[in-house]
Amino acid sequence: MCGIAGCFGTQDEKTINLMLDALPHRGPNDRGIHTFNHTVFGHTRLSIVDVARGHQPILANGGRTGVICNGEIYNFQELRQKLGSKYLFKTQSDTEVILHLYREEGPECVKDLDGMFAFALFDGDDFMLARDPIGIKPLYYGYIGDKLYFTSELGAMTLASVDEVHEFPAGHYYTPKEGFVQYYKIPEIQDHLLTDVEETCKIIRETFTQAVKKRLLADKEIHVGSFCSGGLDSSLVAAIAAEEIPHLHTFVVGMINEYGDESDDLKASRIAAKHIGSTHHELIFTEEEYYEALPTVIKKLESYDPSLVRCAVPCYFTCKLAADYVTVVLTGEGADEIFAGYHYMKHYPTDVLNKEARRCIGNLHNINLQRADRMGMYFSLELRVPFLDVSIVDLSMKIPPELKIRESEKVGARIEKWILRKAFEDTNYLPEDILWRYKVQYTQGAGCESLGEKLAEREVSEDEYERIKAENPQAVLNSREAAYYYKIFRQFHPQDSILGSIGIWTGFDFAEEREQVRGTVDGDLKHKREIEEEDKEQSKVT
Repeated sequence: MCGIAGCFGTQDEKTINLMLDALPHRGPNDRGIHTFNHTVFGHTRLSIVDVARGHQPILANGGRTGVICNGEIYNFQELRQKLGSKYLFKTQSDTEVILHLYREEGPECVKDLDGMFAFALFDGDDFMLARDPIGIKPLYYGYIGDKLYFTSELGAMTLASVDEVHEFPAGHYYTPKEGFVQYYKIPEIQDHLLTDVEETCKIIRETFTQAVKKRLLADKEIHVGSFCSGGLDSSLVAAIAAEEIPHLHTFVVGMINEYGDESDDLKASRIAAKHIGSTHHELIFTEEEYYEALPTVIKKLESYDPSLVRCAVPCYFTCKLAADYVTVVLTGEGADEIFAGYHYMKHYPTDVLNKEARRCIGNLHNINLQRADRMGMYFSLELRVPFLDVSIVDLSMKIPPELKIRESEKVGARIEKWILRKAFEDTNYLPEDILWRYKVQYTQGAGCESLGEKLAEREVSEDEYERIKAENPQAVLNSREAAYYYKIFRQFHPQDSILGSIGIWTGFDFAEEREQVRGTVDGDLKHKREIEEEDKEQSKVT
């Protein structure tokens, strides 16, 4: 993974170098800059494919054509074969194929790319910007007059002193002649197409297995690992990857509560890791370490949204752990959106469930995916998300909601992501208690679900909350927790120009949801644990 920065319409090398100075974590292995006429391209590189020769910008035509990319193109070998010997390739880098594909097909070449990416390309005085279909990789832009600046992170973008920072839309490309062109759209719901359970399971199994395996792309000396929380999503990803990578490194984090009990993810992940035969790593963090990490997390996350911040902290610790062993790590991100995995979706009318899933997928680019990108890149770690392969996204819109949330004999109640679990039921990828493990939120599984709220209640009074809301009408502040995070966020990001690019989760609030899940499998189990904890506390008193 990498960081990119550049400008069109001005030869402003000084600013581009300043922007690159803000992105060393995204590319610690190499740095390059190239100027042609009124175009400047800069790149910081995390070397994964063609480590030795994949320096960027990659140039052609004596430096009159060039490309920089943040991402991975998984089908670059097939595309190279398609181009044949018509173009001279100077590297084995996946990025170079973009350059020659553009020379062959023009901007529409982006439709042929299978991967996650944000790239910029110039060809003489022509240029284009593009972002992958789902928005896995970040891209921002802004103008000073008719001069266009772009880069990978909000903080770097502010160094260009543009009037307003904009997030580049997912699934689009831009050229001066055409403007913004949407080349990918999440399909309209087609839930009548796949109704046979056995056939649907087969398609899911084959499609998802391939999605995981293509994401193992890396040079031999680059180590690939996987998150493995013990939940369905990450454990399934890890199990498939373990078929291809002997002694796959897997990672989990969690807390130990005041009674000495380990968090759920710590216990469940050991079961999963033992089953798949991975080399498993754990990191146990304390409440004090959580609070110490919080300012750094908010700064690097570039958001103050409570739902995002809460999940970003355990993600921060997991990335910190993984970066000691691997350069690339697979995650289970996206499964809840694709297969209706959130608790609140159990209460949605069937006829609108897929519409809500489609909305959630479309909003991932500046919330959950931003969390994954920023936390990973802070530790120079590339996160890959098999569940957001376009083939999986397209497939999900053909699956009836009745197959996503369904009564399960295994757990004796309705369970989320039923069809995904069923698809891998007769395989040996996961033990049954992991495959059918009830859904817990990231923070809940790690044992830190309420820490942010607790801290905010201590640090921000109700009167101060109302004052912060009144003084910042441009911010979405629906709780004291949001106000507390916003205060920290503004310490590091005081520029008003970026506020319009901050993603806010608009589906539901995790804190409220915790009080609404009784009666579901996970709610009953949570209630049971609460009773057990009360009994322990009572025993201490007596």
